[in-house]
Amino acid sequence: MLFVIMIIGGTALLSWPLGRYITWAMDPGAGQGKPNLFTSTFQAIGGSATRQTQDWKRYVFSLLGFNVVMFVACFALLALQQYLPLNPDGRQALEGTLIFNTTSSFVANTNLQHYSGEVAMSYLSQLAALMWLQFVSAAVGLAALAALARGLAGRKLGNFFVDVQRATFLVLLPLALIVAILLLFPGVPMTFQGSAVATTLEGVQQTIARGPVAAFVAIKQLGTNGGGFFGPNSTHPLENPTFWSNVLQTISIIIIPMGCVWMFGRIIGRMKHAAVLFTVMLILMGTRITGAIGFEAAPTHAFASLPITQDVGNLEGKELRFGAAAGPVWAVVTTSTSNGSVNAMHDSLNPLTGLMPMIGMWLNEDFGGVGVGMINMFLYIVVAVFIAGMMIGRTPEFLGWRIEAKEVKFAMMGLLSHGFFILVGTAIFAVTPWGAETLNNIGPHGFSEILYEFSSAAANNGSGFEGLGDNTAAWNIATGIVMLLARFIPIILPLAIVGSLSTKRRATESSGTLSVENGTFAGMLTVTVVIVGALTFFPAATLGPIAEHVMFMK
Repeated sequence: MLFVIMIIGGTALLSWPLGRYITWAMDPGAGQGKPNLFTSTFQAIGGSATRQTQDWKRYVFSLLGFNVVMFVACFALLALQQYLPLNPDGRQALEGTLIFNTTSSFVANTNLQHYSGEVAMSYLSQLAALMWLQFVSAAVGLAALAALARGLAGRKLGNFFVDVQRATFLVLLPLALIVAILLLFPGVPMTFQGSAVATTLEGVQQTIARGPVAAFVAIKQLGTNGGGFFGPNSTHPLENPTFWSNVLQTISIIIIPMGCVWMFGRIIGRMKHAAVLFTVMLILMGTRITGAIGFEAAPTHAFASLPITQDVGNLEGKELRFGAAAGPVWAVVTTSTSNGSVNAMHDSLNPLTGLMPMIGMWLNEDFGGVGVGMINMFLYIVVAVFIAGMMIGRTPEFLGWRIEAKEVKFAMMGLLSHGFFILVGTAIFAVTPWGAETLNNIGPHGFSEILYEFSSAAANNGSGFEGLGDNTAAWNIATGIVMLLARFIPIILPLAIVGSLSTKRRATESSGTLSVENGTFAGMLTVTVVIVGALTFFPAATLGPIAEHVMFMK
């Protein structure tokens, strides 16, 4: 528990000043017509397109157009990497559907990896395609949140192209530079030389992959991207070599999503409301961390027939240099955000421990990805405010904006589409050879592998139960499509809600207005999140991790 308090509590404290800094970076002058030097520079770089204040439709159009350009550029780099420089190990192009899946994954800030980076990618592909996307895809989410908050504050949304530059150059790049330098001290490599060849004590030559790992890992964690430079991700000793590198990377996963909550509160001018949201998110994530550590304290069924002591709980699939609790804590943290990196094998977690990260991806609002986590929470807020207003017989309002049928429909479309992508995809692959023939396990655990993969894709997470042979055309195309739809629908619909609200007259709040800054609202919001999640996903959970627990865990 001391480890958990150090990681979660320490990061929560650090997120307060970071939130202030992110607000300064993303909303200079707080709408008072005081653009700073950076804004002027970004407008000079972007030209006339950056000098226009955009409504929600133009903002969304710019966002989508920017992502189309990113997709085409990344796809081309991956398809042509064998002809391009910075390829000392002679990596060839990937198969077509894998290129589509990988490009979709990194554009969508998911980083679901059906390949092994050290085997498949050149240094140029890792840096100019994948690492670049880890910056700009995270910047897109942060830009969208800033625009959403400005709209709720009754201001213009701003300009997408300026916002994405602010997020990239003022927030992500400086923080990534700091973290990358810190990662050098415990031994994370940073080199452009090819693989090293070593001779073992037995006289056998071993080829050891390396590269510009520290830079890649820094933004992988800070941008809630999660894509590893190496196939084993942060279980790899060159990607995460020590206990302290593990602590640094765990903090890096959640610090910007936490800071985004405070940024949201500062832009809308309601820090008490931000504190309520932060508390709800922290309680939900803390509950899953507690459950994961408790469930993982039980011995694994896989070792039941072996003559070994299991007093310390389930050590299968764990990196012992991090400590026994680090695996379940990371599993919850990486799925409470849309990060998806791993420091233990999630496929080896006890059944109910594996359920905890699934719940994080199903609810998809506990801090979440950079920017988009708070946007997802906004959808729950709209529904909670509407329900609470109907219960007490008052017109539902949020920050003075009247919440009506149109806004609730948009919010429910965003929430239900998430479940649709997960459950429909799981059902199809569970009953067809597309999924059944790629399983490494049968029964409930095999079902959980399929369920986890679609949950990860739809939540833009990227982690997986890696007993699954997912590098097939069917998996690559299906998850690629899900990742793209699940990325942009939950961004577009909240901005559409703000656009709808902006056409209305904003009411002055009074003593009769439903407060969103007290414990009653926190409880209502928590119940809304839990009920929506339970009604949508509990039946699937009973077929997977719950059934496996009943069958095998004593």
